[in-house]
Amino acid sequence: MTEVAEAFAHPALFYRDDDTYLAGTVPFVLDGLRAGEPVAVAVPGARLAALRSALGPDAGAVRLIDMEQAGRNPGRIIPRVLRAFADAHPGERVRIIGEPIWPGRSTAEYPACAQHEALINHAFTGRPATILCPYDTSRLDGRALADAHATHPVIVEDGRTRVSGGYAPDRVVAGYNQPLPRPPGAAVFSFDADLLPDARHFATGRAAALGLPPGRHEDFSLAVAELTTNSVVHGGGSGAVRVWAEDGQVVCEVEDRGHIGDPLAGRRVPPPGKIGGRGLLLVHYVTDLVRTHTGPQGTTTRFYLGR
Repeated sequence: MTEVAEAFAHPALFYRDDDTYLAGTVPFVLDGLRAGEPVAVAVPGARLAALRSALGPDAGAVRLIDMEQAGRNPGRIIPRVLRAFADAHPGERVRIIGEPIWPGRSTAEYPACAQHEALINHAFTGRPATILCPYDTSRLDGRALADAHATHPVIVEDGRTRVSGGYAPDRVVAGYNQPLPRPPGAAVFSFDADLLPDARHFATGRAAALGLPPGRHEDFSLAVAELTTNSVVHGGGSGAVRVWAEDGQVVCEVEDRGHIGDPLAGRRVPPPGKIGGRGLLLVHYVTDLVRTHTGPQGTTTRFYLGR
């Protein structure tokens, strides 16, 4: 397979069945191992098992990651999977297979997945890395494949590489930055700096009443605390928190008058020693999904936790 000759390469692999999947991924891994490059594979569990079997003894030299677990929330894939692996090998070119979009992703998850794929291009600009992203053309819909052309500069299919004529990652980030409709009747609490403890108490109480398992209460409380504090510090000094149940999950959102200008906010690990800048990152780490709408009039950040 021909790769783009630049510091960072981000091809999409279009496959239609098990054979074309393995034909596109196994040589990619083996070429990396032969070149002495650290290699990671982060794909859904069934694909991971197939790759492990096809690689045989060579699988032992590869970092294998179940993307259905590590990438359940698309917003944590860049910091906790891709950059974590690359940063563990400073000065080396790394090679990664990352499959964040698979059949079965929910309609709520998909926009965050597409934005993730677009933001990889910014997160790795100038970094010596190749990240191959597989797409199942037989089961993903036309929107996902069109977005793949927009988020990847080259497409690999049936052993051939072609330039993507639709490459426009920033358009995808902006296109999915849409207002988040909320269900009518969601419980709401308005807060300012003096009412931060009350806002957290309100939200955690509602989550418990809606059936959030005790094992997720700490994650929920941390996410609420980080978002409401951000509203007071960066979002105009006040905000509103809402909580409701949706499709078997507890959903919480915090709305304020702030504007997030950095599209990688929450997906970039601050350098060691820097104070602050970790609040939204922590929210991504402890929740199952984060959706954000931001603009000059304000920001809404919504997170989901399974019941």
